[in-house]
Amino acid sequence: MARKLIDARAGKTPLTVYPGAMPQTMAEAYAIQDRAIALDGRRVGGWKVGRIAPELVDRFGGNRLTGPIFADEIVDSAADPAMPVYADGFAAAEAEVLLCFGDVGARDYDIDSVKQCIVDVRTGIEIASSPFPEINRHGPAVTASDYGNNKGLIIGPSIPDWQDADLIHMPVEMFIDGAPVGAATMEAMLDGPFGSALFLIGILRARGIAIAPGTWVSAGAITGIHEVRPGQRAEALFDGNIRVGCTITSY
Repeated sequence: MARKLIDARAGKTPLTVYPGAMPQTMAEAYAIQDRAIALDGRRVGGWKVGRIAPELVDRFGGNRLTGPIFADEIVDSAADPAMPVYADGFAAAEAEVLLCFGDVGARDYDIDSVKQCIVDVRTGIEIASSPFPEINRHGPAVTASDYGNNKGLIIGPSIPDWQDADLIHMPVEMFIDGAPVGAATMEAMLDGPFGSALFLIGILRARGIAIAPGTWVSAGAITGIHEVRPGQRAEALFDGNIRVGCTITSY
């Protein structure tokens, strides 16, 4: 299944059905994901973290999932990038706060001390896209199995004085072609972006994956998952004055 999923991505081939028996646990999903990363061969430069729906938390044993973001698909917003998606698959843009790891080491962390291994916090947009249009309709294990439904990351400006900033209450807005499609704060994001970093350290250690300094964490959709199509422009506005945007293109 890992080979079929990465072949579909490489060949830009739509998947009308999932290519095999759908994974029923997160362990099965991550086994597929780990194999796909190995077969793919590209360097992982970051990880997206997404939320598992509350009604599925007990079944899947947790409230978050993760997927790799490859280094060659991480771009700077200053270039006003064009971000490719699978036009015949699933495609969305999400306003997210991005955390950059420094030296994580082997120590144990909690929600407060995890900030000590974060060296930068930025604004950004995650591009979610998969050749399988129904990727988000079959539960978190299916989503996680195909790279967590990631297709790129746009790194925006840093959040000034993030160590002391009230990130949880920062207003965030999302626009598609200039029209507002979502507005929220991080109050609804479980224990916030640093909780996403703490989760990621735990799950990657359990999978035997090292976290290199400079690894990015896309901490979770703030305003929602906003579907997009080629030709559209996605733009996020953080704290009323930090803008991050891109044009969506066909992959």
